[in-house]
Amino acid sequence: MLSLRRINAVTLKEFAHMSRDRMTFGMIIMIPLVQLLLFGYAINTMVRDIPIGVVDLSGSAAARVITEQVRVSQVVDIVATYNTPDAAEAAIVAGEIRAALIFPENLPQRIASGRTVAQWLVDASDTMVSSALLALRSMPLRLEAGAPPGAYSASTPSFEMALLFNPERRSEVNIVPGLTAVVLTMTMILFTSLALVRERERGNMELLITTPVLPLELMIGKLLPYVLVGCVQVGIILGLGGWIFRIPFAGSFTALAGVTLAFIAASLTLGLLISTLARTQLQAMQMTIFVLLPSILLSGFMFPYDAMPEAAQYIAEAFPATHYIRLVRGVVLRGADAGHMLPDILWLLGFTALLLLVASARFHKRLD
Repeated sequence: MLSLRRINAVTLKEFAHMSRDRMTFGMIIMIPLVQLLLFGYAINTMVRDIPIGVVDLSGSAAARVITEQVRVSQVVDIVATYNTPDAAEAAIVAGEIRAALIFPENLPQRIASGRTVAQWLVDASDTMVSSALLALRSMPLRLEAGAPPGAYSASTPSFEMALLFNPERRSEVNIVPGLTAVVLTMTMILFTSLALVRERERGNMELLITTPVLPLELMIGKLLPYVLVGCVQVGIILGLGGWIFRIPFAGSFTALAGVTLAFIAASLTLGLLISTLARTQLQAMQMTIFVLLPSILLSGFMFPYDAMPEAAQYIAEAFPATHYIRLVRGVVLRGADAGHMLPDILWLLGFTALLLLVASARFHKRLD
């Protein structure tokens, strides 16, 4: 027969255990708080300040007037100017800008005849960003000098649009490469965050104490098996993605392997650092979840990076997934090489080296 007294005793005991476990108590408070701040402040589906470049082949005052009208729309942020369309397209491939506005040499004649005044080159690999830019196609323009009456109103196109890398604007083209970052983040950090904690809980640390294995050697030994696991996961996602969803592959396998290995190493060292902080496997899992939430939500996988507030972008830059999503989408969809995205690669390598040293310094071969 059920006894309320015994149930009450067990309940009080559980509350007492939770109050003594600072990690669990902290997760109870921090997880909903982080979620609230992320979804309420950082996550934004209204894309603004998209970085673009301008190519003015006309050198006319009309081009400057149109450029200023595009700027005040607040949809774009003009961050660079280029001398040729090829230079602008190379900047799009490198991920420096998301689109380029190109004014032709015969701009005054086009205005006089009421034709479209310029062409947009748009990186359509991100469908939300390309949708925001496509809204500018019929943007009303105020051109009093030489424009026919009624031209460049909201009912007629003002610009031509050229969609690069994903002209059909299929969402799976953007999602599948980014999914590699999400899966690797979840598995690599989780697996390695449990690695040393599991050794401690199973009593294997007693054996390690008697061996000449150095802390750094142990860290590297823990990383290497999961590198192969991560490579297999990337192969499954991109291989099946290309076969089932017809995801194009514009880059080289060498570049893909390089950026992927850099990200796997960064994720594994982050998991190892967590394993040196946690005392139990439950704590390791809690800390992993705490890292995964902002890492995935702020990475640009689900919501455009350009739509985030500046403060959220600074936080996003601290997570390896943000850099890898830019890298893998650049290689797979735009055909970028390592030279195009060297800053992100160097950041991942520096992150790996720093956390590996910190994790090895925190690890002590003793039973405490």
